[in-house]
Amino acid sequence: MTETLQDRSRRVADGEAPTGRRRRSAAARTHPGLWLFPLPALVLYAVFFAGPTIQAFQYSITDWDGFSAAFQNVGTSNFENIATNDDLFLGAATNNLKFLLVVVIAQTVLSLLLAVLLQRNSRSSTTLRALFFLPAILSSVSVAFVWKFMYDPNFGLINQVLGGIGLDGLKSSFLGNASTAIYWVALTQVWAHAGQLMVIFVAGLQQIPEELYESAALDGASQWQRFRFVTWPLIAPATAIVVAYTTIQSFKAFDLILGLGGNPPKGSLDILSTRIYTTFTNSRFGYAAAESIVFMAIIALVSLLQRRAVRLTQHGV
Repeated sequence: MTETLQDRSRRVADGEAPTGRRRRSAAARTHPGLWLFPLPALVLYAVFFAGPTIQAFQYSITDWDGFSAAFQNVGTSNFENIATNDDLFLGAATNNLKFLLVVVIAQTVLSLLLAVLLQRNSRSSTTLRALFFLPAILSSVSVAFVWKFMYDPNFGLINQVLGGIGLDGLKSSFLGNASTAIYWVALTQVWAHAGQLMVIFVAGLQQIPEELYESAALDGASQWQRFRFVTWPLIAPATAIVVAYTTIQSFKAFDLILGLGGNPPKGSLDILSTRIYTTFTNSRFGYAAAESIVFMAIIALVSLLQRRAVRLTQHGV
């Protein structure tokens, strides 16, 4: 017998779900055994990430040296010292922000420019993309030693080329100049990873429908207007990935800094990750844990600000 509308309304009023809905609800109900599948990942996350992070907070309020069984609780004095009386940490943070600004801006612009020029899948574009991607397969230590030779003030290739073309006035000691050394390291980072991020932009550009460009061309839009109003808003996901990856990469340029600046690096090349490493090697584990927590807070703040800036830029066009 066909279910009448009145019967269906009565059952709904009585709290009974319709037959079809009950079947769909039963089908959508998760089998309890499925909750076991993410369990290994949760265990690994708890053991190797959550646990050490909680321990870092615990040790950050102690004077633990990393070896002794006993240590003293020093409260918030480690954080107070970092904020008010640690010129080394402040210098490293300043260097890191300079490094970050140069790398994020230069690497994003250069990789986007390369992607726009090489987005078509022609033979020449594919070959050039492979060449630009090549530095990304090298280890950071290898890149550091290659560029250490390039920056050598006496025998380096850059100074020799400048001298060969009569531009002796532009010769520099590069890493030996305390005021500009961090920028030369940033240039090395851009050279090593611009091709890698170009691939992300190429993937984003190739997802944009060609019809949008044809419509813009029919409306008389110039090349710049097509980029500003079609390309830029539609590569927002790729841009967000590139900026976030570059930001984290800038804070983790540990091996590149040690390769170019030695261990420990001098003050003009010291960044937050190398400063924390130096503090650990000096057997000040409690203080290094406090520096690590401040480091995490800075990364979270910078990532949040960059995400909002990218979103505002691409929604405001």
